[in-house]
Amino acid sequence: MDDLKDKYLAAIANASDESALEDIRVQAVGKKGEVALKMRELGKMTPEERQIVGPKLNALKGEITSAIAAKKAGLADAALDERLRSEWLDVTLPGRERRQGTIHPVSQVTEEVSAIFADMGFSVAEGPRIDTDWYNFDALNIPSHHPARAEMDTFYMHRAAGDDRPPHVLRTHTSPVQIRTMEKTGAPLRIICPGGVYRADYDQTHTPMFHQVEGLAIDKDISMANLKWVLEEFFSAFFEVEGIKTRFRASHFPFTEPSAEVDIQCSWVDGQLRIGEGDGWMEVLGSGMVHPKVLQAAGVDPYEYQGFAFGMGIDRIAMLKYGIPDLRAFFDSDLRWLRHYGFASLDQPNLHGGLSR
Repeated sequence: MDDLKDKYLAAIANASDESALEDIRVQAVGKKGEVALKMRELGKMTPEERQIVGPKLNALKGEITSAIAAKKAGLADAALDERLRSEWLDVTLPGRERRQGTIHPVSQVTEEVSAIFADMGFSVAEGPRIDTDWYNFDALNIPSHHPARAEMDTFYMHRAAGDDRPPHVLRTHTSPVQIRTMEKTGAPLRIICPGGVYRADYDQTHTPMFHQVEGLAIDKDISMANLKWVLEEFFSAFFEVEGIKTRFRASHFPFTEPSAEVDIQCSWVDGQLRIGEGDGWMEVLGSGMVHPKVLQAAGVDPYEYQGFAFGMGIDRIAMLKYGIPDLRAFFDSDLRWLRHYGFASLDQPNLHGGLSR
């Protein structure tokens, strides 16, 4: 048995591949292998001889089997190493300049607007982009026959036949957030409501999805004079021009009474828009005193409280301030455009350090 052990351990150590190793296994411990034949001879031995030879044969078989398994694992590792060396491929990107990301103008202007109104005591309120038509229209005193409620202007969510639940819409303004906030906190309050809104329109100055910020202030002695002061302070801080003149023009919105369109002073010089100078005017937002029916729908007593509201397009004022000619480019995902109009990612807008670059 010592001769068998030395013979097969040496053969196993010298095996060059798994095929040769399998041949050795068959010769040694297979059904007709030498160790198996030795085990068949146990039947011809006396009980005393079997007690001595049997354990030795089992130990020999186990040692050869273990050596074969260890060699097989070694051959597999060697084959894998060789394959990794022969099939190696550099999949890393070539060296290139690392660029710092930039902030989209919509995000930047939203932060600027929030910083300005926060300085005047307004908090930021948010709400769902998909809302019921009650919050989007009815609670805002917009009648059922109003053109804004037509499917050509508003995106309605699909409803199955026979579904009698209130219809849902992609909100057409952030005014539903005002209703929800008044329902939740009551009056008095001062909030702005920035966020995405949706309307069926698409051209150089309109997109189906755009961004608005609306403001609401409710208290017992608020007037149009307060509204005018707030807006003029905002324009001066946002455009970073002192003493911007405003012009209020009578208008009509279902949710405010009286209502006013607001223009700001501007001029065109060599094709360039200049805010806060000249004899021209540009419309920038709508505003007015909150209609008593809107207060009542939100659970606020219109005989005790009154307030003002306003709304403007974030994308539009971003275009005015930073000279962006086409609103559609805001949503094209063009990296060249974003690198040109984007803002440093670590610059946080504030009134003390400066709103913009």
